[in-house]
Amino acid sequence: MKNKEQVEGLILVHTGEGKGKSSSAFGMVFRAAGWGMRVLVIQFIKGKWQTGEQHAAARFDNIEWHALGDGFTWDTQNPEQDLKTSRDIWAFSREKIETGDYDLVVLDEINYCCAYQWLTGAEIAEFLLERRPRWTHVVLTGRGAPEEVISAAHTVTEMRKIKHAFDNGILAVKGLEF
Repeated sequence: MKNKEQVEGLILVHTGEGKGKSSSAFGMVFRAAGWGMRVLVIQFIKGKWQTGEQHAAARFDNIEWHALGDGFTWDTQNPEQDLKTSRDIWAFSREKIETGDYDLVVLDEINYCCAYQWLTGAEIAEFLLERRPRWTHVVLTGRGAPEEVISAAHTVTEMRKIKHAFDNGILAVKGLEF
């Protein structure tokens, strides 16, 4: 593998109404970790909710995982707190990224924060284009990716729902969806 100073980091966006945005990003987390890359995951919405990915990541010395959100907005019912939490997580994310210590950073569900107007696409895009170490790859997940983030990205994938078990009353399945 190239020395990190020789790598041009990519910005990738996983968005859309379909399932698989975070799952795809987490696949990249484990792929990068398998190659010895230093990985950082910061979750903007999920907080205390435990996932299989988080448990698996704990087995790797080169994956750092932070689930910092207050939970889904329909759980918190406190827009002011959600705004403050999102702004604090964004400040934490910027600090961590600017260290240059990470090869891959996943900002999980950050796009939702823009959809709820807690963060702006312009501030995220500006930071990624101007302040991110050039070797750092960043993946942004969540529905409603803002146009500024899409424009700044090298790769954008939109997940489209065709059919989902939840529509038939089947709740999320441990090991498959969390």
